Amino acid sequence: MNVRLLALAGVVTCVIALPLAMASAGPVGDPDPAPVRPGPRGDAKGPDAIAPRTGAGADGAAASGGSPSLLGLGLATAARCGPELTSPGGIEAQTCVLTQGEETWARSYYRNATGEALDAVLSLLGPGDRAVQMRCAVDADDEPASCETPRERTRGGPAAYSAIAEYAARGGQGPLLLRSGSNSAPPTGG
Repeated sequence: MNVRLLALAGVVTCVIALPLAMASAGPVGDPDPAPVRPGPRGDAKGPDAIAPRTGAGADGAAASGGSPSLLGLGLATAARCGPELTSPGGIEAQTCVLTQGEETWARSYYRNATGEALDAVLSLLGPGDRAVQMRCAVDADDEPASCETPRERTRGGPAAYSAIAEYAARGGQGPLLLRSGSNSAPPTGG
């Protein structure tokens, strides 16, 4: 009788625990979104609020085995991103070259905390002196956003591409506030 009671209790426990275990595991094949790092004001900081981290280095290869970075775009999308940069005036940006299948394009993630509307020019530079350029209006609302170039057919390898985003006052009426590149070196200093 005790054996039957223990077996019944085990079955009931499994019936209750199995759905809980499956719910906490999440959907199969879905990348885990990385946590958003709080900025100095306690809010989400820069591109982290838009582009989830995947443990990728500057070349887009994940530290755990060389598979491409995801950025929430799907398994076949590789990303090569420069560092997150911040200007003293309050514009934050990170610029990436994205490759998916046979297409390559540039994307710049940004947050404008300057209090003024800005213009951005995003350029994708490719092999054979090819360039694709996109102009984007940057609102003054301090919300994370992005600008991207149209996709083009990949010529050569993904490493042959780079991207540069430049942020300045609207209508060219002021200095360049920030230049962010897919292969930018992080700022150094002491």
